[in-house]
Amino acid sequence: MRVVIAASEQDGRQGRWLIRTAYYVSLLAGIGALGYVGYALLDTYTYQAVETATFEASEASAEPGPAVTEPVADGRVIGEIELPRIGLKAIVVQGDSGKLLRRAVSHLPETALPGRAGNVALAGHRDGLFRPLRDVLPGDTITLRTPERDFQYEVEWTAVVPPSAVGVIQPTSERKLTLITCYPFYYLGAAPERFIVRAREAGQSGQSSP
Repeated sequence: MRVVIAASEQDGRQGRWLIRTAYYVSLLAGIGALGYVGYALLDTYTYQAVETATFEASEASAEPGPAVTEPVADGRVIGEIELPRIGLKAIVVQGDSGKLLRRAVSHLPETALPGRAGNVALAGHRDGLFRPLRDVLPGDTITLRTPERDFQYEVEWTAVVPPSAVGVIQPTSERKLTLITCYPFYYLGAAPERFIVRAREAGQSGQSSP
């Protein structure tokens, strides 16, 4: 009987030890995750604040000119996107690496640059700078500013597509703007679909469909 009781007490101590260990491991993991999220948000905010001030100062002193035509290096700030009705305003950089996407809206290098014929495609995180896109509506006005000039677009349509729908970034005969983010906006983990916003440059007639 004493052997059975001793074994039971030992099993109980081991069980309590395992529970305490699991608790502290989970606690440390949670603290680490919150710390990373806090760091990422601070990094994004700091980058946006510094680059916005720099860009707006350069924009104020720049002379109007033609759109950029030469190759643009990854990481270079090429402009600022603003959609006033939904409160979206963010710096746009060239390139789509993970670090750039965390800090800014990314211009996909294989697509047209602002002011050039074709499809300008920009990507952003659904839980970051592009979260306001959940409220976008057809007819909304988008301004894409560069140091040389501003470009005005009007939203034509929105759509939810699978990640394999690469046709949304293909060249177009008219000057278009395509915004891309993951979907659903409040999904936990890797979102399974993509939310697309298609807009046309002001002054163009006609409306394409998703």
